[in-house]
Amino acid sequence: MGGYFDLILRQGKVVTISGIYVSDVGVKNGKICAIGDLSAETAKKEIDCTSLHVLPGVIDSQVHLREPGNDHKEDLETGGMAAIVGGVTSVFEMPNTNPSTTTKEAFLDKISRAKARMHTDHAFYVGATAENTDKLAELEVLPGCAGVKIFMGSSTGNLLVHDDETLERALRSGKRRIAIHAEDENRLLERADIAKNSQNVASHPEWRDVTSALLATQRIVALSEKTGRKIHILHISTKDEMEFLSQHKGGRITVEVLANHLTLAAPECYEKLGSYAQMNPPIRTKDHQDGLWKAVSDGTVDILATDHAPHTAEEKAKTYPASPSGLPGLQTFVTIMLDHVNNGKLSLQRFVDLCCHAPARVFGLRHKGFIRMGYDADFTIVDMNKSFTVRNEQVKSKCGWTPFDGETYKGTPVMTILRGQLIVEDEKILSQPIGKPLEFDV
Repeated sequence: MGGYFDLILRQGKVVTISGIYVSDVGVKNGKICAIGDLSAETAKKEIDCTSLHVLPGVIDSQVHLREPGNDHKEDLETGGMAAIVGGVTSVFEMPNTNPSTTTKEAFLDKISRAKARMHTDHAFYVGATAENTDKLAELEVLPGCAGVKIFMGSSTGNLLVHDDETLERALRSGKRRIAIHAEDENRLLERADIAKNSQNVASHPEWRDVTSALLATQRIVALSEKTGRKIHILHISTKDEMEFLSQHKGGRITVEVLANHLTLAAPECYEKLGSYAQMNPPIRTKDHQDGLWKAVSDGTVDILATDHAPHTAEEKAKTYPASPSGLPGLQTFVTIMLDHVNNGKLSLQRFVDLCCHAPARVFGLRHKGFIRMGYDADFTIVDMNKSFTVRNEQVKSKCGWTPFDGETYKGTPVMTILRGQLIVEDEKILSQPIGKPLEFDV
């Protein structure tokens, strides 16, 4: 049986749903086909993982890669490079491009653009609008579709669905879990003068305040209860929402938190970074960050993501509120969260559940997210003891900057493997893009 395997990962600390243990992992034809003692076996390629942790390939279920329409900030190729170098093997991309991804034609265009250009496996969301609610059930089952995304607060083009009647129509069209950006548009409009008059980015969380977030979250939860539709509420930023959601959880409602909100806090982030810290919903004060960490610990949070949303440095340097909201985060995601693991904020097993197991489970992703027999051989191999200093010049994203420039973290990905192929080693991309559309149980 010698040489049966295409790849053997030797003696890594393998992170599985049932625990962390030292083991070999064997790969054949891009799939995991053996977990255990393979010391008597050989393979075409063997990697010594002694002292390293072998994680399932990390999945980022909320990214904005800007193509088509804003390719000067990012595109599918550069975004995929940032992801794979950062240890992320699969991404779900959002629909607020130009044109918006609201039709079958626009969706298929993105699938076509990604072919032979993306280093990660990928899926694309379809955006809900007042005009396409009757087509959402058909659109959400297109191959490679991550589901439907609703923006309850300001977005680009016609991607704003803020009244309860249209929201209910959208929730009644289709059956897959819908992703929600929950900020109350009417309250944002009422308070817009706060931003305009201040011309100070520190007022961003005052304009887009806790109440605007909580109102929208309460409204969409009520509509979920009314319609029975499963929803996934994105980037929760307030302790108030987490307290509310902890009482309204269950299989129907799932919750996301971002690495940015767990890592940066106001007012310090605005004092240090200015509009480079501006995002929606905003980075808030430490008491809200503490509430988010509590929700990570008590199980209210299901999924951790980045909301990777790059803009150029020139755009971000504009005077607030002309400066756009959004931060890049794909390439630094795993490193920053491993530093939180090393600092005792969460366990490595909890991190893997939030970024691997749960995205697969919540969205019905096939053959991904677990180190399990028969699953895709996607691995994020990390060195928990290696310190890593983030630098703008290392950034693969087209925007060319990161809010974490100059920061040093402990714990970092050292190899990324996609479907059995070593794609990245020590930040170097070793192959041509092999990413393909993700598959879902729909």
